[in-house]
Amino acid sequence: MECIVRVMSVVVVFGALIGGIGCQEDTDTSSATVFMVTLKQPPSAFHNSRPHKKPSHSHPFGYYPSGEANTLENPSFGNITRKGHHFGSRIARVHDSLLRRVLKGEKYLKLYSYHYLINGFAVLVTPQQAQKLSGRREVANVVPDFSVRTATTHTPQFLGLPQGAWLQEGGYETAGEGIVIGLIDTGIDPTHVSFADGLSENHYPVPEHFAGICEVTRDFPSGSCNRKLVGARHFAASAITRGIFNASQDYASPFDGDGHGTHTASIAAGNHGIPVVVAGHHYGNASGMAPRSHIAVYKALYKSFGGFAADVVAAIDQAAQDGVDVISLSITPNRRPPGIATFFNPIDMALLSAFKTGIFVVQAAGNTGPSPKSVSSFSPWIFTVGAAAHDRMYSNSILLGNNVTIPGVGLAPGTDDDYTLVSATDALNDSETPSDEYVNECQDSSSLNQTIIQGNLLICSYSIKFVLGQSTISNAIQTARNLSAAGVVFSMDPFIIGFQLNPVPMSLPGIIIPSSNDSKILLRYYNSSLERDPTSKKIIKFGAVACIAGGVEANFSNSAPKIMYYSARGPDPEDTFLQDADILKPNLVAPGNFIWAAWSSGGTDSLEFLGEDFAMMSGTSMAAPHIAGLAALIKQKFPLFSPSAIGSALSTTASLHDKDGGPIMAQRAYANPDLNQSPATPFDMGSGFVNATAALDPGLIFDLGYEDYFSFLCGINGSAPVVLNYTGANCGAGNVSGADLNLPSITLATLNRSRVVQRTVTNVGRNESYSVGWTAPYGVSMKVTPSHFSIAGGGKQVLTVFLNSTMNSSIASFGRIGLFGDQSHVANIHVSVVVKIAYNTTSS
Repeated sequence: MECIVRVMSVVVVFGALIGGIGCQEDTDTSSATVFMVTLKQPPSAFHNSRPHKKPSHSHPFGYYPSGEANTLENPSFGNITRKGHHFGSRIARVHDSLLRRVLKGEKYLKLYSYHYLINGFAVLVTPQQAQKLSGRREVANVVPDFSVRTATTHTPQFLGLPQGAWLQEGGYETAGEGIVIGLIDTGIDPTHVSFADGLSENHYPVPEHFAGICEVTRDFPSGSCNRKLVGARHFAASAITRGIFNASQDYASPFDGDGHGTHTASIAAGNHGIPVVVAGHHYGNASGMAPRSHIAVYKALYKSFGGFAADVVAAIDQAAQDGVDVISLSITPNRRPPGIATFFNPIDMALLSAFKTGIFVVQAAGNTGPSPKSVSSFSPWIFTVGAAAHDRMYSNSILLGNNVTIPGVGLAPGTDDDYTLVSATDALNDSETPSDEYVNECQDSSSLNQTIIQGNLLICSYSIKFVLGQSTISNAIQTARNLSAAGVVFSMDPFIIGFQLNPVPMSLPGIIIPSSNDSKILLRYYNSSLERDPTSKKIIKFGAVACIAGGVEANFSNSAPKIMYYSARGPDPEDTFLQDADILKPNLVAPGNFIWAAWSSGGTDSLEFLGEDFAMMSGTSMAAPHIAGLAALIKQKFPLFSPSAIGSALSTTASLHDKDGGPIMAQRAYANPDLNQSPATPFDMGSGFVNATAALDPGLIFDLGYEDYFSFLCGINGSAPVVLNYTGANCGAGNVSGADLNLPSITLATLNRSRVVQRTVTNVGRNESYSVGWTAPYGVSMKVTPSHFSIAGGGKQVLTVFLNSTMNSSIASFGRIGLFGDQSHVANIHVSVVVKIAYNTTSS
């Protein structure tokens, strides 16, 4: 999962079950693989548009964006669900009939019938059989399945929710009410108090528009779902056909055997005011971004192997059919999709259909930064989120007897005085062999002499085995406890270079020194303080002493937010050849580093939090559900906002400065990231760091709908047959480039001499007058007209942007357009230009 920043990445695949597994015959899987097949006939979602239900209250600004035909405000699924189910069953029969005709007498295994967002199926067949299917006139696409990977107590305060967004809309007890957030992840622990529905006496009904179900299994018994957790399913057919599904670890149910899904769900919509107690220490009270929203879980990722696209697509399809309002995906593909453009892959195209039905889709950018073009979320209809540090940190340090202080990490208590340092390698029982290279990891107390260690600080080595999960901090802590040590100090193995450590909970005084150079300083002092018998060379006195400061108390920094080194960066790669797209990615950054959130009772993804109710994790996986929850708040206030309008409100109001008022910084290196940083660009942070309160009062929005994205896809050279295959519609005239989409940003992969682009803003506030200012990218001259305009509530204004290249350059440069209203609204539009080609001035 791309959630935890570790040396090893965890591979995950995605999938979704629409119906049961259909087994035609026992299939020989030796040469077979899973393919996703789409047909040209439209899916059921395109036959049954969701009708609008009139909002029970008047719209705050008396205005609904132009895309309202594609939006969902409390849609009634009463009749639609029955029709959709009937239609889906009929489509499944069509799929079965096609397979029987084409593969008559042959072995195959149909895993899923997709029918709501995509008309197609996943099937286990040989490459030869796949070729037969692709030759049928009713078949649009045959794509091999592929793997994917997964990419808060304080963040509500850091984002200003209690005094801002929550307060404006009635407080945390109503924040997100009536909105369903669908999470495609590793499942959920339904017993966690963060997902209980009895913590408030206020009325808490399941939204009428949601029609999902709760699977009941031995691991997920009846009663697991409630008015908070309104739906839960699991999808694993693609993994099962590969023979890699481990029922004892992965659970054939929505239960979370990993921890990642429970964590992300509680960030988005966990209950408010839940005490975070880990290793006996209290770290504050947790809350999701939209604590009153409902959660629907679609488990398609698993601890032991990750996930597959066939399962993920099925999960997306089911979530949309169930009626979720927001989809949160903390997953990314393991490779860039092949073909004419990165946008044409089964997941992104399923999400385009979800967008068409009015669902706001959030995806993690990926944890493959800080290199350029590392972002793994490609399409403009997906809101891509990078990870930033917030202002709360947990630091620890150790003061040596020679007055040298060494920084470290560890959510541990400190010592009340100086204690003698004893290395595990110098405290072996007489029967042990000193050459055992791993005995100093303190994993087994039977190897060590309690008489020597008792009452002292035990020094253990943090080696690669800790990174691989073969040795654990908890085992070392238990060893120290068994030997009556006063605490434990971990020195970093010199072979681990550039490794970044999350704070780790410890029930004893302790510290991990993450720097191998600092660890050498510690060991040099320790060894120089030893007294040995001149003859036997045995240690007769341990002379080194130290005091551990402790890392339980939080520190706060004004140099936040800061873009984390692992957060994937733009520009957005349009294809496997790394041509740049005219699309800004990521869209935004949100808190993703050191995030406290709920943890599954069976969660094994981080062994250091095994058995705990909460865990601290880092990654873009943690950033995405922050935005999913905040999107729920916007959807609650503006029930008929299109997905594009929600994304615009988040983007144009984003912050561009840290708490000190300086520029947001971006870490540029994996090793020593704080020593390698510079001001963030839009390719690091998108439009900036999310401003939750401002997003609920954006003033102006940039809106666009499905037809705009259809025209954009048709504008890609050679894309017409691919677009037809995926959408069932023919490209026509009037196609547009990415730069011409009405996005809240302007991105040009190439500015060849000059270019004119336009943007249309819509006023969702009261009548207001705006002035326009801008700064041009380096090497570009720019002008925006009009420079002033007045706009009525619900009105529209076209802005024309003239760009001229003044130099030849292939280095990206950035500018910005600011719209400043006389009622305090400000909208920022970032301008990014990569390649600049100027006029040949010498010939003229």
